[in-house]
Amino acid sequence: MKKNTGFIRLIKAAGYSKKGLIAAWKNEAAIRQELLALIPAVIIAFAFSFTAVERVLLIGSVVLVVVIELINSAIEAVVDRIGTEYHELSGRAKDMGSAAVFIATLLGLFVWIMLFTSWFLRL
Repeated sequence: MKKNTGFIRLIKAAGYSKKGLIAAWKNEAAIRQELLALIPAVIIAFAFSFTAVERVLLIGSVVLVVVIELINSAIEAVVDRIGTEYHELSGRAKDMGSAAVFIATLLGLFVWIMLFTSWFLRL
């Protein structure tokens, strides 16, 4: 079978990504919450007089949480596909994915707190 290359590969990859985002939206409450949190994050980032770099950090920190949540959800789906009975390695994989989301969330909070603190100090 001939492998797709170039532009056709990009089109197919975009289709797979769209399917993944739709599946995540339908099946994962955390993804829905984080994507909805992105809307006010973008509005707030542009409502205040932040620099372009500060806006990228504010919005990017929320996008990072969504990205890590997508990876975590993929890990959970694969583990659940293997079996629903408890196994130490399955539990470890799920816990590590959850920890990654937690750390990304802490980073996001840190970025937002630091940038808003510095913004208020500039007033």
